[in-house]
Amino acid sequence: MGLVEVVVPGGLIYFSRNAESAGQLVDLTNQLKALNGDYIPQFIGIDQEGGRVDRMPPEVKDTPSAYLVGQAGCASDYGAVLAAECAAFGCNVDFAPSLDIWSNPDNTVIGNRAFGTDPDTVTSAGLEALSAMTAGGVIPVVKHFPGHGDTREDSHVELPVVTDSLDTLRQEALAPFSAAIDATPGGLPAVMVSHILLTAVDDTYPATLSPAVVDGLLREDLGFDGVVFTDDMTMGAIADTWSLGEACVLAINAGCDCLLICHGSDNLTAARNALLAAVEEGRISQERLDESVSRILRLKNQYHLTNDPIPEVELSALNRQIGALWDQINQ
Repeated sequence: MGLVEVVVPGGLIYFSRNAESAGQLVDLTNQLKALNGDYIPQFIGIDQEGGRVDRMPPEVKDTPSAYLVGQAGCASDYGAVLAAECAAFGCNVDFAPSLDIWSNPDNTVIGNRAFGTDPDTVTSAGLEALSAMTAGGVIPVVKHFPGHGDTREDSHVELPVVTDSLDTLRQEALAPFSAAIDATPGGLPAVMVSHILLTAVDDTYPATLSPAVVDGLLREDLGFDGVVFTDDMTMGAIADTWSLGEACVLAINAGCDCLLICHGSDNLTAARNALLAAVEEGRISQERLDESVSRILRLKNQYHLTNDPIPEVELSALNRQIGALWDQINQ
């Protein structure tokens, strides 16, 4: 009998469709942890931002948007709420907060997902939220580097193009990310890079696929040394131009560590096969792989990820905490 190859994913992401009820989501998390056995604990991620990007089960109160939080000046409590929500359901990674600046009023993909319309508001609120989330034991993944708030196009559908000069970017869109990298004790843990064409740095490849943006601007210039996640690799900004497999190879060689593939089991297979082929062909070096594996393992160890089951959620306590945040906003 031949050997059966077992592929153990290093992480996964929940969407609203996975959260039918509080009890069901706890059961799902515990089943996944049990299936992982004694293997390296997985990233269990979720896009829990509040507002129109709220992935919690229906029994959990709605969480206010980042924009309401930024205007009310209660970002620390907001970050604590996000961490509590995620931890309650075993999610150790939250793809939040958004450090985008809602500087283009015609922008529909970000809008009130941003803390504000100026760099100072977004930076101040973002740093407070980050601090509270890390204190709550959840890995925050700031997004959408290098800034999606000044675009007109939605990267879910097409490729946004940002033509600002590098000086302008440093003063505006990049400012919150730079501040977060500099100010986070122990180093900012993770960044999500978006599918945006940043012409001042690379006029050919979107940020996710660009060594000039990821290894150059983010790592070398801004000094980031944590884990880089891509945005969903099946989004139109990528899929309309590149095959999924080729895009994944380009993203790894650009310096990304974790590839988010949020739709289709066939896409997972295609991405994995393309990466394996690229390694065999020498397009992806062992050194490049080792860099990412080292960063991922370091982050999992830093946040003490485990395969231990999670208990039943105390919904009343969680909802009181969310209600108290709403009270501050409505004062």
